[in-house]
Amino acid sequence: MALIDVQNLKKSFGPLEVLKDISFQVNKNDVIAVIGPSGSGKSTMLRSLVNLETIDGGTVKIDGEYLIEQGKYPSTQQIKTITGKMGMVFQHFNLFPHLSVRDNLEVAPKMLKTEAPKAIRARANDLLQKVGLADKADAYPANLSGGQKQRVAIARALMLNPQILLFDEPTSALDPELTGEVLKVMKDLAEEHMTMIVVTHEMGFAKEVANKVMFMADGEVVEAGEPKTFFENPQHPRTQDFLRKNLK
Repeated sequence: MALIDVQNLKKSFGPLEVLKDISFQVNKNDVIAVIGPSGSGKSTMLRSLVNLETIDGGTVKIDGEYLIEQGKYPSTQQIKTITGKMGMVFQHFNLFPHLSVRDNLEVAPKMLKTEAPKAIRARANDLLQKVGLADKADAYPANLSGGQKQRVAIARALMLNPQILLFDEPTSALDPELTGEVLKVMKDLAEEHMTMIVVTHEMGFAKEVANKVMFMADGEVVEAGEPKTFFENPQHPRTQDFLRKNLK
């Protein structure tokens, strides 16, 4: 059974069709890179999986449960339970500026009150160690580089033990020299078999780390496949044109 099953997803903003009949599946341990030009619907598609965008039609199943069935949503509580299986990392970090790095990690689990504060603190420390920021636990976001902020955001997304991580252009707000440190953390997660969907413009990451690449343009999935075939032998003229312009 697919961990994520998306069928015929549709979304419009007024007369503008942003998603046109999008269908794809994500299996456990998949790393799917979603690439394509700006305005192709990539971020809208990703945000719809965690209910940050409501959609107009289609079906989304997460780990066998319906987040959306034929365009209809379940109860608010069910939506919360289903989307809780996923963590999201945004382009612009979205850290709380008034909280320390450690407190940014701990705030959500403490609000949920599902485990003891001592256990939450231990996991926060472990995750900061994992992303190479154990020495920044008491720092505030304003005192961090962009790459450090994004690594904190990844650690925060991992705090609730998600089955799936979604990344929306995680390096596009970073200077090139800071991009590598974030991609390394993501690569480490892939090697640990974390299931990930990554909207990205980093073709190297898509080639080397993803096991499937999905190319979107004009609100549609134009072409998808395993990276070697996708990059070396793209079939669709739209894909060929995009890769010609974006591969160096």
